Amino acid sequence: MNNHTIVALATPQGLGAIGVVRLSGDDALRIAQAIFAGKNLLTAASHSAHFGRITQPSGEVIDEVVATVFVAPRSYTKQNTVEFSCHNSPYILEQIINLCLQQGAIMATAGEFTLRAFLNGGLDLSQAEAVADLIASHSAASHRLAMQQMRGGISSELDVLREKLIHFASLIELELDFGEEDVTFANRTDLQALIQEILDKINALVQSFALGNALKNGVPTAILGKPNAGKSTLLNSLLGEERAIVSPIPGTTRDTIEEVINIRGLAFRIIDTAGIRQTTNEIEAIGVKKAMEQAQKAGLIIYVYDAQKQPIAEVMQEVAALNLPNTHTIVCANKIDLAPVQPINDAVLGISAQHKTNLEDLKGLMVEKIGYNAHSNQILVTNLRHKQALEQAKAALEQALAGLSAGVSGDFLAMDIRHATQQIASITGRIDVEDLLANIFSKFCIGK
Repeated sequence: MNNHTIVALATPQGLGAIGVVRLSGDDALRIAQAIFAGKNLLTAASHSAHFGRITQPSGEVIDEVVATVFVAPRSYTKQNTVEFSCHNSPYILEQIINLCLQQGAIMATAGEFTLRAFLNGGLDLSQAEAVADLIASHSAASHRLAMQQMRGGISSELDVLREKLIHFASLIELELDFGEEDVTFANRTDLQALIQEILDKINALVQSFALGNALKNGVPTAILGKPNAGKSTLLNSLLGEERAIVSPIPGTTRDTIEEVINIRGLAFRIIDTAGIRQTTNEIEAIGVKKAMEQAQKAGLIIYVYDAQKQPIAEVMQEVAALNLPNTHTIVCANKIDLAPVQPINDAVLGISAQHKTNLEDLKGLMVEKIGYNAHSNQILVTNLRHKQALEQAKAALEQALAGLSAGVSGDFLAMDIRHATQQIASITGRIDVEDLLANIFSKFCIGK
């Protein structure tokens, strides 16, 4: 089926000037030429664009188009590919696709162009997954991470680990082949040091998921505090619009309100919550419960308090009572434009949510707390499947490490290392069994 020529609309439906219909497969050039009046696409150079017309068999002109030719293997799918850029009329697009179908093309399924790119060696699996992330990127940070992964960022990191494991696994497999002769090819001390080195790197990748996932999907940021501290006013000021109802009546916010804002290339999912206090109002109590649930899930907390009413020591007790030691927290003393103001210290940022005083400083702190350096080459895991595979590899390597300490036989070590290698290979879509065999036969003379 990978050789069948597929066709699909490559641009989103809706208003716009240009629509693109994409053909890919062994027969793409023939099918495109059959409906195109203009340059002979069968002899056209790769990466060339040609003006012409799409016509019905009757000769009726459907549209004037630009046909762009990509000759295999110099295309996204590594197959012959033609893209027709036409006017974005639903009728025109439908007619062009139908003409392609009449000439023998079949409709592409969701993601099939990228699937073919993977199957034909144009992308590994992690790069293919990054294509979807790139399309869905909504901030400079998420775009940068997707581009990094598309260019093989995590793949190159994993390939190094994988190759080292394959080397030792092949040595252990070789020992098993010569089991009766009691020979040792794999130095156990070197293997132990290697496993520990790889475990350290895998641990760093697993731990990077919290930041990578937050940057990809937006940092969940909960605004917490007592009623009437100015939480909803702060949300409105950060958004630049009246999104939340602001009232002097305590307990106005009963449910969570969530909006996304972009600050210096990072997306933050700002969640306004109900004021935290003891209440006998059943509905408000549900709101307080939801506020605490959001606090547990947040990557960043902005704790807002009324600088007129609360002393700093009391506020810090409230923050400590949240019991979220691993969550980044910014404490904001609000209403500093009003007198009198309780004394604050260096651990607190004084703001006026209503007048937007020091709001830029708050935004800077939010970015700083996340700890992402856009100019570093740090590899971050952004995909849950990748994280889970790395955790499986980690468990297998920890078992191998324990086995080395206990002096277990090579067949058990080989099994654990093989499992770890398979888990790492599953991220990029590589099958490591063939690599293992190739490694054995290319590096060792076992005999003819």
